[in-house]
Amino acid sequence: MAVFKYEALNASGQEIKDEVEAPNKEEAVSKVRGLGYFPTKVVEKVDKKRQAARKAAASGSKRKAAGTGFGFVATKQLTTFTRQLSTLQDAGLPILRSIRILEQQQKPGMLRSVLKQITEDVEGGATLSEAMARHPKAFDRLYCNMVAAGEAGGVLDVILNRLAEFMEKAQKLKRKIVGAMIYPCVVVFIAASIVTFIMVQVVPKFKEIFADFETSLPAVTEVLINISSWFAEGTPPGWIVLIIIPFVFFAVYKLIRQSKIGRHVLDFITLRVPIMGQIVGKSSIARFTRTLGTLISAGVPILEAVTITRETTGNEIYANMLQRVHDGIREGDSFANPLRASRTVDPIVVNMVDVGEETGELDKMLMKVADNYDDEVDTLVASLVSLLEPIMVVALGLIVGFIVVALFLPLVTLIQSVTSA
Repeated sequence: MAVFKYEALNASGQEIKDEVEAPNKEEAVSKVRGLGYFPTKVVEKVDKKRQAARKAAASGSKRKAAGTGFGFVATKQLTTFTRQLSTLQDAGLPILRSIRILEQQQKPGMLRSVLKQITEDVEGGATLSEAMARHPKAFDRLYCNMVAAGEAGGVLDVILNRLAEFMEKAQKLKRKIVGAMIYPCVVVFIAASIVTFIMVQVVPKFKEIFADFETSLPAVTEVLINISSWFAEGTPPGWIVLIIIPFVFFAVYKLIRQSKIGRHVLDFITLRVPIMGQIVGKSSIARFTRTLGTLISAGVPILEAVTITRETTGNEIYANMLQRVHDGIREGDSFANPLRASRTVDPIVVNMVDVGEETGELDKMLMKVADNYDDEVDTLVASLVSLLEPIMVVALGLIVGFIVVALFLPLVTLIQSVTSA
């Protein structure tokens, strides 16, 4: 009979480490559950020779994984793979055969290479979650922990289905936000191109005409000519500066986000921007509640679930809030109390979490919060687009009006002087 080492949580959330004898891993999990513990990790205890062989295989896998470092796995591609793997598992196919089938269906690329290595690792005795964890560029910590929870509970097909639904909803929300911003971005780009053309090609011709008249120009015309000269003859030319500025801002933004303080300051400022801040805030709430709800429904212990959610929230303000929630739960407090004390989320979120804890359906309540905030984000995005349209029309009208007035005001003055003469 084999010996299995396990890590588990007791009823009070404390971590327990011990060993248990069982003929296989499934029996070991059952024995640990029979002791009243929730198993988080169950592995067979192997002798030193076997352990050395596994380490050699793992290091070999890591070396091969390093070879796949160039490229990436698109979120849409990973979502499709997860949905297909869930379907195959629900049909009762062995996990190894399922992965081989999906590997053959993939186009040449990083995901196909990763699946090939995962197949080799699983054949060598590793669990699916352990094999996936060796490829963090393809499968993040959230994904691997969900799979590990499904393996420990014997419900991998259910967990994969929930994970696929989670990824599909996250992708849907992202597409809505990106799709809504395409129209204003295209309009701004076209408008900037037209104004640049006027400044570089049209205004200089008027400048030559005004120079032939040898008359004093209105101040507004002088301003326009100076801007045009900077656009066409500056060092460097203004149109090049306008192209470089977005890249400079992006580079500075990335540089600031390298530090924790910088991320905190940027996220704090972003959340205070009208409408856009509300969209970012509600999107972050929808993301972390859906992530946390998915993890809890998969059977991941609450402390581990909060930690994973904190690392994947994408917003430093909400990450700090979840850290306080984690510390509060570890000290024996409820989820709702530190959440309420943080004053980061709306009272409705706190009340839903409180009700979920009292009824024992925290995961369902978190999912309802996520669905509700997804709907609110849709409404805010539509409002933002509706607001941007008149703002862009007014801004373009002012720019065009300024150019027209600046160009024709000297002509009007000249015509009046000729007429009076």
